[in-house]
Amino acid sequence: MFPITSVLADPPCIKIVDVGAMSLGEESDPYARLMKAVPFKVIGFEPVARECERLNLGARPGCSYLPYAVGDGTVQVFHECNVPMTSSLLEPNEELLAMFHELRDVTRVVETRRVQTVRLDDVPEVKGADYLKLDVQGGELMVLQGAIATLRDILVLHTEIEFLPMYRNQPLFSEIDAFLRGQGLVLHKISGMKGATFKLPGIDVELAGTVNQMMWGEAVYVRDFMKLDALSAAALLKLAVILHENYGSCDLAAVVLDVHDRKAGSELTDRYLQCLLGDTEQR
Repeated sequence: MFPITSVLADPPCIKIVDVGAMSLGEESDPYARLMKAVPFKVIGFEPVARECERLNLGARPGCSYLPYAVGDGTVQVFHECNVPMTSSLLEPNEELLAMFHELRDVTRVVETRRVQTVRLDDVPEVKGADYLKLDVQGGELMVLQGAIATLRDILVLHTEIEFLPMYRNQPLFSEIDAFLRGQGLVLHKISGMKGATFKLPGIDVELAGTVNQMMWGEAVYVRDFMKLDALSAAALLKLAVILHENYGSCDLAAVVLDVHDRKAGSELTDRYLQCLLGDTEQR
């Protein structure tokens, strides 16, 4: 895919909010491609103190991380697990996890502590965010319900989704989807689908090739493309940049640029289509 700088000599700065910022490496971040392509600013949240410290020590210019547990603004119990990335404000659902190979082994609670959560809407640094990433192990709906004002500005949202309650009382994908549609965001794509293998009765053997039960994945939401006229020209340009660079969604990016051109009196769509068709022919 051609770089967006082929069309935009001066691409806009994208403000990214990362809730659950613990990383397996910069390349694993869902917005890694975006950071390579355009100016950016990242505000991250990571409640596991040592992980937040590690993130700040290795932070690139424009990235900063806050040691807050994001939620509904109340005091909650944080469950720190033996594998830090499975830690959550929700308690692991041991009965469900024990039915599958390996899942219970990576979600063992080693410490619980009471934490004061913060709502995204109450954090000044978050204001004006363009892109929101959520990875909070079952707490997505709680975070979103405390981010009503923040979501009005969000152009693209990338969130982990679950199809079974891996944590007790966690909202599942259907509830997340219904809530986000109510905030003017629509599902664009689902990726990274992961499953697990059921344990066989009385036998400690994992059958090869039997990962049939879907458990979780990642979903990308965008502003309702039937209502793009409601966005400013600046927001439309940012949306097109994110779609193109981060997700390769060149078809929707072209649609967004067309609306942008009508608002701004520019001719970016023609240049974009020329690059797109030329890139396609070369393939």
